[in-house]
Amino acid sequence: MKLLKNKNIAIVGGGPGGLTLARLLQMNGVEVKVYERDEHKDARSKGATLDLHEESGLKALGQAGLMDAFKANYRPGADKLRVVDQNGIIHFDDSEQSMENTYRPEIDRGPLQKILLDSLTPETVVWDSQFVSLNPEGKSLKIAFKNGRTVEADIVIAADGANSKIRSYITPIKPFYAGITILEGAVNDSAKRSPTVHRLLNGGKIFALGSEKSLIVSSKGDGSLVFYTGCKTEENWVNDCGINFSDKSEVISWFKNTFKDWGEIWLELFENTSTPFVPRPQYCMPLDQNWEALPNLTILGDAAHLMPPYAGEGVNMAMLDALELSNCLLSDMFPDTKSAIAMYEKQMLNRASFVAKQTLDSTDALHAPDAVSWIIDLFSED
Repeated sequence: MKLLKNKNIAIVGGGPGGLTLARLLQMNGVEVKVYERDEHKDARSKGATLDLHEESGLKALGQAGLMDAFKANYRPGADKLRVVDQNGIIHFDDSEQSMENTYRPEIDRGPLQKILLDSLTPETVVWDSQFVSLNPEGKSLKIAFKNGRTVEADIVIAADGANSKIRSYITPIKPFYAGITILEGAVNDSAKRSPTVHRLLNGGKIFALGSEKSLIVSSKGDGSLVFYTGCKTEENWVNDCGINFSDKSEVISWFKNTFKDWGEIWLELFENTSTPFVPRPQYCMPLDQNWEALPNLTILGDAAHLMPPYAGEGVNMAMLDALELSNCLLSDMFPDTKSAIAMYEKQMLNRASFVAKQTLDSTDALHAPDAVSWIIDLFSED
């Protein structure tokens, strides 16, 4: 690890990608800190379960020596999928298939976070560290945080997500709107509060599709469920629609109007939500993005290649980024860190371009008139 000898690494962002990278570097004796804006590990509610792919997320966990921990915490059966139409009629059900045939084991975000955090040396993660600015300080980079603290690092890695503040220090390229806005909700104790959908969910996932809209529901290990509507909207719809997304009655009124040709089964989700609704306009980085590599600053995960969630690649891409970046930085084949970072970024951007194209195609197909038949054909092929 000659490139990183006597160097300290700062990772900004404590999501799966940043934590995986920290683990891989620490395993090789590298001095690394992770700076996370959340005040503590439970500061933010955890979203839907994650399906980790053998060629990416699981590969990274294996390299990090964490597969035994993963196998002790993943949720068998949570990868089972039912495709239904807008009235809840089942058109595809893979519940008879085994997990070994799908290679998409699901794990809740909380347990995955715990596995990664527990694998790090104490105090690796510095909480309450919201990034403010980055400036050269001799041969190092000086990071300033909102809490007034500053730190210096030899190499900084931006793992700060979709709304990355560090990305602009690397490239001016910005994402484009992908045409879909998601509305996220959650129901605690779904067996009691949303029994009809809970039974249909059957411990797995539902893809409800119809009239060029989607509603995706995922079970969680704590007995709750999360759901996401997907609709074609204008880019600024969230600000222009006049809906108070903290007011359940306003959101229900919107759903009844926008999804007026959908069955009443879905209303119990909106009527029994346990948390405020969160609107999420979907963006994607340009497929041909490129930039000149820097010797002491790089980027991974959504910060590097944001894309909609309709191919299940986000967390997997971030964890594979972490694996490939660590391999480059720890390799003895490069003369300097700029060369190592350049090789990583070339691989990462090429891979991201391919996956983003697939994701955009999937996003369009799931919100097309023939979405049900398209997804059945897709899963039947798999």
